[in-house]
Amino acid sequence: MSTEDENGQAETMDPGAALEVAPSVEAALLSAEKPLNETKIAAALEAAGVSCDAPGVLEAIDALNETYEQTGRSFRIERVAGGHRVMTLPAFAPAVAAVKGMRAETRLSRAAIESLSIIAYRQPVARASIESIRGVASGEVLRGLLDRKLITITGRAEELGRPLLYGTTTRFLELFGLASLTDLPPVGETLSLIGAFNDSEVEAKPMAQEPLAQPEENELTTESTDAQS
Repeated sequence: MSTEDENGQAETMDPGAALEVAPSVEAALLSAEKPLNETKIAAALEAAGVSCDAPGVLEAIDALNETYEQTGRSFRIERVAGGHRVMTLPAFAPAVAAVKGMRAETRLSRAAIESLSIIAYRQPVARASIESIRGVASGEVLRGLLDRKLITITGRAEELGRPLLYGTTTRFLELFGLASLTDLPPVGETLSLIGAFNDSEVEAKPMAQEPLAQPEENELTTESTDAQS
């Protein structure tokens, strides 16, 4: 872990100490149902009698990831949604999906990807703005994204009719492997990727789902699926 020398300068944990703490850090992350940041991990370890601070946790994570890479493991500890989580490498996603039976559950249509991208970059955003950009009704698409807990209702706009405003969720960050919204790729790059989709559907890596409040039935008007694109 990090300590301070007599001049008050931070000193890093020696490699041996990092490896000593690493199994406890690994166990904490493997047992967690959602990402944990280094401060929470350190607090949990201290409560369990393992002496470690937040910088020490980060060094232990680095040591673990180095070990995983050297031994050819199929997973790494990644920073995602403001914390750390054990995640399989993209190359093994098909195997995970096949075992978990998640293939059908994690498929997003091009319309869903378009709407999700607009919300991610312009949140909080009203449905009218989403439909104006896409050029088609998006009620069913938004309902689907709400059901998947990729977006949530963040409030109402201070304008005529006070329309609902939408934003992305922690589940969205986890699904796309983002630590925060600042890790979103440039808008132009995202638009190029969307334009390159030849298939009607794209698959996202399955992750653990977090419960989020759902809107009331009368808060979201369902548009005909014939109006989607």
